[in-house]
Parts: sequence; C-alpha cells; structure tokens
Amino acid sequence: MRVVSGIQTTGNLHLGNYLGAIKQWVAMQDQGECLFFLADLHALTGTVTPQELANSTIEMAATLFAAGIDDRSILFNQARVPAHAELCWILQGTARMGWLNRMTQWKDKAGKNRDGASVGLFTYPVLQAADILVYQATHVPVGEDQKQHLELTRDIATKFNQDFGVELFPLPEPLISKAAPRIMSLRDGNAKMSKSDPSDLSRINLIDDNDTIAAKCRKAKTDPEPLPDSFGALAERPEARNLVTIFAALADRDPQSVVEEYAGQGFGAFKPALADLTISVLGPIRERLTALLNDRAEVGTKLAKGASRASALAAPTLMAAQQAVGLQV
Repeated sequence: MRVVSGIQTTGNLHLGNYLGAIKQWVAMQDQGECLFFLADLHALTGTVTPQELANSTIEMAATLFAAGIDDRSILFNQARVPAHAELCWILQGTARMGWLNRMTQWKDKAGKNRDGASVGLFTYPVLQAADILVYQATHVPVGEDQKQHLELTRDIATKFNQDFGVELFPLPEPLISKAAPRIMSLRDGNAKMSKSDPSDLSRINLIDDNDTIAAKCRKAKTDPEPLPDSFGALAERPEARNLVTIFAALADRDPQSVVEEYAGQGFGAFKPALADLTISVLGPIRERLTALLNDRAEVGTKLAKGASRASALAAPTLMAAQQAVGLQV
C-alpha cells in the first residue's frame, strides 16, 4: 500500500489541527509506505504573501516532524518536486472542462466572481490528481469534502490509460482511517476550532505553554450540569460534548468510556484532568517544535532530503507519461 496525502501550508496550528489530521498521519506510518507533502503550489491559487508562504511552509513541516512524522515516511514540499507540475500539464490535456465545472469547491470558492478568480483555482483539482498519480498511489486519505476530488483523479487516470492504450495509472482507493474527531471552539461548541477566531481562548495552540493550556481548559465554556453516564446524552450539550470528545481523542479512548469514568461529576473535576492530559500530550510536541523552529535551516534541509526521495519515486511515472503522449523522442 502506498499512501499519498497533502496538507495546506498554514502556520500557528492548534489542537483541532493536531487531532483532526496530524495525529491520523502519524498513525498511518505503520499502515504502509507514506508520502506526505506540503501543498505550497496549491497556495498560489489565492492571494500570496511570499514571505508568509515561505515561513508557514517551514512551520508546518516543523510541526509535522515534532508530532511524529519521521523517516518511515517521506515528507516534502510540493514545489521541490517538479514532476507534480509537469505531470499536471500533461493531465490537463486529459481532464475535461465539464468535469472541472462540476467541482463543488470551485463553485463555492469562486462564487459569483468567477471571471475574477484565478485560472489556478479552476484547474487545481488536476494538480491534485497529478500529486496522487505521479506516485502511483494506491490509497488516499479522504474526508467528506475531498471525495469528489478523488473521483476526478480516478476519472483522469481511467481516461489517460484508455486514450493512450497504457496501464500506467492505478485507480487510487479512498483510505478510511479511524474517524477523526471534529474539534470545536472552547468558547462555542457549535463552531469549529479555528485560528481565525478573534478570541485566543477559543483554541489551544500547539505552541501554548503548560500554564496557558491549563488556563484555557479551566475557562472553557461548559454548563452547570454534571456529566451523564452516556455520551449520547450530551447531544444537546455542545460544549460538554466537545470537552469529552477532546479528552477521548487525546487519550485514544472511546468517548463513552470517558463519560462512564466521570459520570456524576461536574466540570470542576473534569477540567483539571483534561488540562493534565492535554499538557502530557502536547508538551513534548511543543518542546520538539520549539527546537525545530530555532533551526529553520535544518528543517529546510530535511524537506530537501524528502523531496529527493520523492523525486526518485516520481521520475519513472513522469517519464512513462511523457512517452505515452509522445514527448520522449
């Protein structure tokens, strides 16, 4: 099994990012060969501040290394492997306008200003297909919002193989891993935890120190009722449900077992336990992340090494695609 997945180059990550995506990636390393990339080329489809993009790419890489991505995987930034862009151009001869016009994210992101949107915003699903197919990935982790993109990738692979009479691209399958928890704001259990929230109390940042984590857990919005003995009973108590979800995800436990342990107790007992658990998990990550960000050049060196490994894997597929369409003479 060869797994390929990309992640946006955003900085200042929080607990929701860690539990929703990064922790899943770390676990995937034991399931097969994994290639993880930072999607810096995809970032160019929107407004870009060059120095911010460069900094956030290093910060994201450092975060992934600190969280446990290691030499079992290949981690690199997309722009360092030109085969992604080269195969994308070849595949743009295979993809069809109608396919891209139907992409939900294009409709959502462009809105009514389609004429003012970048060409890249329209065609980036083809680059996503190239990201996957250049490594002949067998599996791709997907959430609900990415299923359509994987189907497009399969359509492009099928048409290319048929058009040129080759069996170059396997059809990648969705990888359904353990359901990632949806982590909500500490101030509003109905809103997703986000770095764009103006209140820093709404999230636990991966760089927060222990005292800050403890304070945010203590100040997290709750209700006056004690915890029940059934997780289902929290359906109408979003803040309480969110804190139990966070505890369970950090402890690798089922939420039901958590409420059973604390049934009948109020949040005066639960919040300190949550704070201690959060500090025990995030503290070591923060220490490694701080050390890595103090030597950004070394992080860049590690990314370059990953890109070298990725390039070696991508080269045969790119050459075969070029030969198939008559570009290798």
